[in-house]
Amino acid sequence: MSADTTTTEAPVTDGIQLTEVAASKVKSLLESEGRDDLALRVAVQPGGCSGLRYQLFFDDRSLDGDVVHDFGGVGVVTDRMSTPYLSGATIDFVDTIEKQGFTIDNPNATGSCACGDSFH
Repeated sequence: MSADTTTTEAPVTDGIQLTEVAASKVKSLLESEGRDDLALRVAVQPGGCSGLRYQLFFDDRSLDGDVVHDFGGVGVVTDRMSTPYLSGATIDFVDTIEKQGFTIDNPNATGSCACGDSFH
């Protein structure tokens, strides 16, 4: 057996990641809308108390320079300007008594503020 026939899966550290819980939630939201032509677009926009904030929304557009990742049939799209800021970020979905919604754990965030959705 040569070394060419064995492969080792390394953890993906570049690009955006979507947890199984978040992918399942996105899939159920799309099914409830009856749409299979939408992807979850994640963007970084100017604003917020630390300079940048996240936007997550369903989108049917395809923009020049988009980076598309597939997570079990769920498309996650980032535009070319946002992609460097989101490299290595993980999107999760939490459903607790205190909080329900999508969260983003981003190793690129060097600062944050009380609002919890901004970074610079």
